[in-house]
This record gives sequence, structure tokens and C-alpha cells, in this order.
Amino acid sequence: MRKLTKGAALLSATIVAGALTGAMAHAQDKEFTIAVSIPAATHGWTGGVVYHAQEAEKQLEAAFPNIDVIVSTASSATAQVSSLEDLSATNDLDALVILPFTSEELTGPVEQVASNGTFITVVDRGLSDPSIQDLYVAGDNIAVGANTADWLVDKLGGEGEIVVLRGIPTVIDDERIKGFQDVIDQSDIKILDIQYANWNQDEAFTLMQDYLGKYPKIDAVWANDDDMLLGVLEAVDQAGRTDIKYALGGNGMKQVIEMVKAGDERTPISTPYAPSMIASAMYMTAAQFAGQAPMRGSFKLDAPLITPENADQFYFPDSPF
Repeated sequence: MRKLTKGAALLSATIVAGALTGAMAHAQDKEFTIAVSIPAATHGWTGGVVYHAQEAEKQLEAAFPNIDVIVSTASSATAQVSSLEDLSATNDLDALVILPFTSEELTGPVEQVASNGTFITVVDRGLSDPSIQDLYVAGDNIAVGANTADWLVDKLGGEGEIVVLRGIPTVIDDERIKGFQDVIDQSDIKILDIQYANWNQDEAFTLMQDYLGKYPKIDAVWANDDDMLLGVLEAVDQAGRTDIKYALGGNGMKQVIEMVKAGDERTPISTPYAPSMIASAMYMTAAQFAGQAPMRGSFKLDAPLITPENADQFYFPDSPF
């Protein structure tokens, strides 16, 4: 799988845009339709996905009048299946960019769309059968966990007691936890407890209250998502616990990056899992039709630490996430 750093991803987008512009004259006489199917803004990260998809839609259609982009949101896997059926029935789709609500339920419907000759781009949550896709774009979930753990091991001097909050039972969560635990296991840091809080701020608040009641000393907390981190911070502050040196999340939520930019002592870093990856996928897909830049394969976006020194690169003040 090809791996793109933030800078490389931006450079790639620039190259793709250049290829699109340079070859536009060759494709002006043909119309293309790209459907984008994504989850609705049910929580912070998917809210960011919707925002970046809509921004990319405007930019692509302004740059290339012969490309029609249709962004469709769905509040459940069932709704997304119905949406795909409607999109296919009412449009001659040249491409589908999809962030599946769930892998199992969307694999069959996407395969049906692909059978019509539609170019398929899958983002983030993979399909059960990856052979269906032409292009795959995702973040590096193992790096999200591993890079956070590396930083924490260094700051704690390789020893201490921590608690961990998981997301929901998915491959994404499994990868983050694996990346984190593989690093922690090489140190003398002990994980006191690790439970699911379903990437939900309220559930994280409740779970952190439970952790605080059970463990009189906690050196650090890792909530593998920034929505959960906000719940953790609220619980710690309400309890007045001062033993917790670090409370870390992941995904690069705007509110958390503001903490990093301000040099917050308890949350001084984050790791990106940018919802803007949907825009990268849309730009790459458009290159198939408006430029001489055929895109095939898998692209993994890197997850470097977000620090006060580079935080501005990951900060999107107009995004809801």
C-alpha cells in the first residue's frame, strides 16, 4: 500500500490538479458523473467528512464544468444501500466514491454498481471484498496508535499506569489498539483497564468516571478518538484528579488541535486521521475523467504527531471537526 505523508498528499493533490487542468481540452466534449456516498454527520468526524466532501464538490465542479458531482449522505447502512440504488437508477454513474457505513452490508450493493462499469473508489472503511474497488484511500490507523504510544513511553520514562478507551468493534479500532499496545508492551507501562466507549463523548465521560473510581492513581489516559477525549477531560476535571499527567486522543479534532496550539500541558499532542481524506479521494477519482492521470491502487495517509510547531497544517477553522 502506498503511504502518503501530509506534505506528500498535498503535493499529490497539486500534481493531480495540474494533470486535470493540462488535459482538460481533451475531455471538454464529454460529461461525467461522480457520485459520493458518505455517512451523515452523526458525530464529529463524519461531520468533517460531510464538510470536506461538499467543499470538494464545489471546487471540482467550478474547475471542470463537464464533471457533475453528487454528494449523498446516509444515517445508517440500510439508508446508504437505498441511496446507492437510487443513485444508480437515476444517474449514469462514471464513478462512485464511497465511505461505507459498514463493510458487510455495503459490499454487495457496491459490487452491483461496479458491474455496470462504474469506477469504484473506497475510502476509510474497506469492503469485505477489496477486489471490487479500483482505488482505496485511508488513514494509517496502526500509526495513530503507535505514534501516540511512542510519545507517551518517552514522556513517562517507560513506566507508569494508564487506562485506555476503545471505539467500536471495527477493524479501524482493532488496528489503533494493536499499534498502541505493540509499543506499550515493549515498556514497563501497565494498562490498568481497556474498555469500549463507542467513540462517543457521553459514554467516554461515564467510562472515565468508572476508571477514576476504580484506580486511585492513573498516570495517563489514551482515548483513541477526540470525541471520547472530550468526555475524558470533563470527567477528570469534575473529579479534580491531578495525578493524570497526559490525556490524549486522536483524529485531529479542531477543538483538540486548539489545545495543542495553545501548548496545553495535559493534551500537548494529537495524531491526524483527517476527514479531508474524502476530498483527496474525490480529486484522485476525477483525474480518471478530466486528465491523463489514471489512478489505481491503495493510498495510505500518514499519521505524524501533531505538535504546537506543525498544528496549523492540520487546523481547519471552518470545519465542524
